[in-house]
Amino acid sequence: GAAVTNVGGMMPLASPLMGKKKKPFLGMPAPLGYVPGLGRGATGFTTRSDIGPARDANDPVDDRHAPPGKRTVGDQMKKNQDDDDEDLNDTNYDEFNGYAGSLFSSGPYEKDDEEADAIYAALDKRMDERRKERRELREKEEIEKYRMERPKIQQQFSDLKRKLAEVSEEEWLSIPEVGDARNKRQRNPRYEKLTPVPDSFFSKHLQTGENHTTVDPLQGTFTGIIYSGLNTPYPGSMTPGLMTPGTGELDMRKIGQARNTLMDMRLSQVSDSVSGQTVVDPKGYLTDLNSMIPTHGGDISDIKKARLLLKSVRETNPHHPPAWIASARLEEVTGKLQVARNLIMKGTEMCVKSEDVWLEAARLQPGDTAKAVVAQAVRHLPQSVRIYIRAAELETDVRAKKRVLRKALENVSKSVRLWKTAVELEEQEDARIMLSRAVECCPTSVELWLALARLETYENARRVLNKARENIPTDRHIWITAAKLEEANGNTQMVEKIIDRAITSLRANGVEINREQWIQDAEECDKAGSVATCQAVIRAVIGIGIEEEDRKHTWMEDADSCVAHGALECARAIYAHALQVFPSKKSVWLRAAYFEKNNGTRESLEALLQRAVAHCPKAEVLWLMGAKSKWLAEDVPAARSILALAFQANPNSEEIWLAAVKLESENNEYERARRLLAKARSSAPTARVFMKSVKLEWVLGNIEAGQELCTEALKHYEDFPKLWMMRGQIEEQCENMDKAREAYNQGLKKCPHSVPLWLLLSHLEERVGQLTRARAILEKARLKNPQSPELWLESVRLEFRAGLKNISNTLMAKALQECPNSGILWAEAVFLEARPQRKTKSVDALKKCEHDPHVLLAVAKLFWSERKITKAREWFLRTVKIEPDLGDAWALFYKFEMQHGTEEQQEEVRKRCENAEPRHGELWCAESKHVLNWQKKTGEILAEVASKIKNTF
Repeated sequence: GAAVTNVGGMMPLASPLMGKKKKPFLGMPAPLGYVPGLGRGATGFTTRSDIGPARDANDPVDDRHAPPGKRTVGDQMKKNQDDDDEDLNDTNYDEFNGYAGSLFSSGPYEKDDEEADAIYAALDKRMDERRKERRELREKEEIEKYRMERPKIQQQFSDLKRKLAEVSEEEWLSIPEVGDARNKRQRNPRYEKLTPVPDSFFSKHLQTGENHTTVDPLQGTFTGIIYSGLNTPYPGSMTPGLMTPGTGELDMRKIGQARNTLMDMRLSQVSDSVSGQTVVDPKGYLTDLNSMIPTHGGDISDIKKARLLLKSVRETNPHHPPAWIASARLEEVTGKLQVARNLIMKGTEMCVKSEDVWLEAARLQPGDTAKAVVAQAVRHLPQSVRIYIRAAELETDVRAKKRVLRKALENVSKSVRLWKTAVELEEQEDARIMLSRAVECCPTSVELWLALARLETYENARRVLNKARENIPTDRHIWITAAKLEEANGNTQMVEKIIDRAITSLRANGVEINREQWIQDAEECDKAGSVATCQAVIRAVIGIGIEEEDRKHTWMEDADSCVAHGALECARAIYAHALQVFPSKKSVWLRAAYFEKNNGTRESLEALLQRAVAHCPKAEVLWLMGAKSKWLAEDVPAARSILALAFQANPNSEEIWLAAVKLESENNEYERARRLLAKARSSAPTARVFMKSVKLEWVLGNIEAGQELCTEALKHYEDFPKLWMMRGQIEEQCENMDKAREAYNQGLKKCPHSVPLWLLLSHLEERVGQLTRARAILEKARLKNPQSPELWLESVRLEFRAGLKNISNTLMAKALQECPNSGILWAEAVFLEARPQRKTKSVDALKKCEHDPHVLLAVAKLFWSERKITKAREWFLRTVKIEPDLGDAWALFYKFEMQHGTEEQQEEVRKRCENAEPRHGELWCAESKHVLNWQKKTGEILAEVASKIKNTF
């Protein structure tokens, strides 16, 4: 305190004039760290004016002549940061190098600085080069010395590696495999499984060990039953209350109760948890148990739970019908039928107006009691249709049933279901009377009107349908039935009028005409045999709701769908209508003709074709179909006259010339055929006409005439490969191999892209035994015609026939690389494999060529070779369906049926093959094109090909 006073004493007293003078701190700089206003709680802040205007990093700086590195604000800021980073501390100073950073790096870098730097760099380089050789030599020596002391692992083993060359194959194979040295338990660690001991285990052992369950008071353990390593007493076995006095059994009931109590406690704890949020809704949880009512004996505790829950539901809401029904069903399931009946009867008292409860009661009660229950139900619910139906079902006698239903109809006359049930029980006459009453009570039920019309006579039926139409003006079925009725009574001219009126009337009543529904109705009429109605309906609705340009293809689709549904008359009507609209469309006539060919009679087909050629005289195919139909019916003169007419319409048509030639030659009129061909050659010479001329002479055995014709033909058509082929084959047949070879070679000069010519030449060389030549020819062919699967296939087979299987496999791999989607190659590849690998190969083939007939055929053969008969048949059927033109498939299928099928199956394959008239296939063409088989029919060729197939695959 004294010190303070002393100090106070030293201070001079302030004079009154001091306030007048200037404050001493004005004009002085502020002390360090001073922030104005901080004492009174104001904090300092900075404004834009303190730090200058905001600039983007990419903005140019104010200095227009700034050096390259400082032309934007961002560069300047970076530079400033670098300057700040420079550490000029003494510790960072070095006598020789100066500071770690250049002292003058912040100064401007000028031209003379650059020159000086370049000179220094040149000096450094020069000095470095002088010492370079010595330095490199020294480094090399050091590395070698280091490697001597510490060699690489690779070098350490180099001598041993060299010795590996002397190891024999036996020694090499006898080196043991590197196994897993750990024992089995270490390799496959299995975690111990701990299973809680079930109650039944304790109770069983208590019963078996009753004489052992004595307690030694000193040890407090069981002396009787001791398990290895488990000397403790059973958990809970000595607890009072769990052992019923007198016996050594566990009271299971009490364990169950204890568990339930525990469960309840857990639920109550969860619902009253501290946070106040209920995690489990105990009431809901227990209600969910309702769904656990067992359907079979089930778990007894579940049944008890369910019973308890349902009881609580019944008590809380006694007027809730499902509770009573569920309770009764639970008791029924558990086999307590009487309890169930008592419950449901109580339910009927509580829920008097519930139809379901009464029906359930009737179901659970035996016969007579059930009738009494239903009678009671009727008293309470006189309008319930279901209860009346049930009452009728309970009656065994028909008369009693009728009585019940009539009583029901007195009370509920508007129920269509009751009327239908009642009418079904009556005889025809009574049914008619009942239906006439029914339609009065239910005038809007179409079914009742139509049923009545069916039972009435023609006149009355017309009246009934007219009435029905008045009552239900929006239903098309009444109109269609009326049309059917007229047709059945021979008034076919009325049918058309009725259907037209139907469309007009329905439209007037605001009904949309749904084309698909009407076509369906027409199909039903067709199946019921009402052809005229069906055709009238089709004619009336076929054009509704279709754009002008879509008509043709929509109608063709409709016709196809009708054929698929088996409604042939509908399809016929659609075609007839389409032909009226498009009389000059060849495609429509063709579709209709094929339809008649497949589904109609010969007469209907010929009638159609006659109309067709009248409308489309230029359509050769229609003329030819007509002629063929006549020829198949063995009416040759008619066929001739059709072809004559065709000639008039299409003078000099190659197709018609050739058809006429075929007709004559098939009927052994060879002279006529020759004359026709000669005429054709003079008036319409084409390559095909010449080819057919050569073929005719060849098959008739006039080889010289054939050769002359061939030579003449080749003067005009040297680029037609088939003529060269024929020439070569004729020479081959005469055993003139050199001439044949010459013909093929000449042909290939003119037609290098004709694959069959190459193949024929290769076959010829192979026959003569010139394998190398054949190989060379095929290679040349492949160069000229890349990506040709036929040539690849022949190359593979050539090697295979020569016995070089490994070469054929290599070629096949190359072939599949070049033609990855070729079915014939994949099919061959499957059978090149060894038996075990074939299946895998076939899967690959199917992935690549899913719908290729050759691959499907290969799979069928595969199943056949494995004796999987049904599967093989399935795949054969699939093949001939996808490609009916493949003769090989038919032949293999026929052979298969000959070995494994019945006579009917063989006959069916033969018939289907004759209808398909296949033209292609390797084996097939070899037979069908053979000179000796030229007059054979499809069926004969089929048998011929099948007999030559060896199933060696």
